[in-house]
Amino acid sequence: MRAVLVGPPGAGKGTQAQILAEELSVPKVSTGDIFRANVSGGTELGKKAKEFMDRGDLVPDEVTNAMVKDRLAQDDATEGFLLDGFPRNVPQAQTLKGMLSDLGSGLDVVLELRVDEEEVVKRLSGRRSCPECGRVYHVEYDAPRSEGKCDNEGAELYQREDDREETIRHRLKVYREQTAPLVEFYAAEGLLATIAATGSVAEVTARAKAAIAEKRSAA
Repeated sequence: MRAVLVGPPGAGKGTQAQILAEELSVPKVSTGDIFRANVSGGTELGKKAKEFMDRGDLVPDEVTNAMVKDRLAQDDATEGFLLDGFPRNVPQAQTLKGMLSDLGSGLDVVLELRVDEEEVVKRLSGRRSCPECGRVYHVEYDAPRSEGKCDNEGAELYQREDDREETIRHRLKVYREQTAPLVEFYAAEGLLATIAATGSVAEVTARAKAAIAEKRSAA
């Protein structure tokens, strides 16, 4: 099974990617993991990526694409994978299609986790983090016992910059601009399956597994 997971920030992609990869017995391949592995390993691609990251710039597509290509050529990914965080736009999707064609394969399904933007803002802006142990709380869904203080350390919780409403809305705007065309691209390829990313983790997983099974049976 060769699958791609797409969805806005806060849709639960990371959680579902981990669960689904285990269910499908394929490696979870995320761009974050690939970047860290290349940078910490001191590879040539890692050195190039670090130059951009150190300047606060986005890593160019050609460097990201090359890292993904190297990862998908590794032994554990030859029989399948679950991609999380790549592709992010249509040019990357076209590059991925070419990569897989060169390897004699192609995607089986692109699973879109769809969630209302206001729900995303509520989910992410309510998060509070402990500066000492790193535990993440939510003011509504997973509140600490004492308001504003970590259960473990007693430290004052804080809101990360990424979790501020204005930052979240900007990220959602970027996602809309980049990913709407990507979703349309995969719909036209006949690969897209869309599920609601609301409810419990188990409910979303059940929907995801059903959508993947439906795509498999239709292939």
